[in-house]
Amino acid sequence: MRKVDHNKQQKRESLLDSAFSLFIDNGFNKTSIADIVKNAGVAKGTFYLYFKDKYDIRNHLIAHKASQVFQTSYLALQKHTEITDFEDQVIFIMDDILDQLANNLNLVRLLSKHLSWGFFKNSLFFTPSEDTPSIHTIYDSMLQNANHTYHSPELMMYMILELVSGTSYNSILYQQPVGLEELKPQLHQAVRGIFNQYRADEITDIPET
Repeated sequence: MRKVDHNKQQKRESLLDSAFSLFIDNGFNKTSIADIVKNAGVAKGTFYLYFKDKYDIRNHLIAHKASQVFQTSYLALQKHTEITDFEDQVIFIMDDILDQLANNLNLVRLLSKHLSWGFFKNSLFFTPSEDTPSIHTIYDSMLQNANHTYHSPELMMYMILELVSGTSYNSILYQQPVGLEELKPQLHQAVRGIFNQYRADEITDIPET
């Protein structure tokens, strides 16, 4: 990466880190662009080189954080060459992401407030750097190497995301109705049920009467 590009990336990441800490500490509504640039130590004009407004940086922040968490889990998966089945790989990534979130409660609070499907779709195509593929690219590659074919794979991902995010929030933050480790086996079973529902190669034709 050229020095100029590296400096630009550093400034952008500094703004994102600043926004993250301020959104957590003060809340989104009470944080201004002036607060973000002051905390990041950059000029206000620099902000508008990368983001349109406060809502834009929030959207980019969520995509950035979601991508970071996924990329970390995917790198962890690469160390387990024995996990070759697509469904087992998704379960591994899911567990690793939940463990990361359990160790970063501020991130849980940010994502739980704003990580709608629309935001998540944006993060699917977010490319952290020239050398790092997007979540969508990785997911597509994993699907192509799966032992089964699936109909509506995007809808399948949506169902899994909604299930995991909807049930894990209280378990991570409040250990309710059960703690995360007790919840995981139930999530595994439910996610595998979703996989079974979307397996295209297991659909049989209904015989004519």
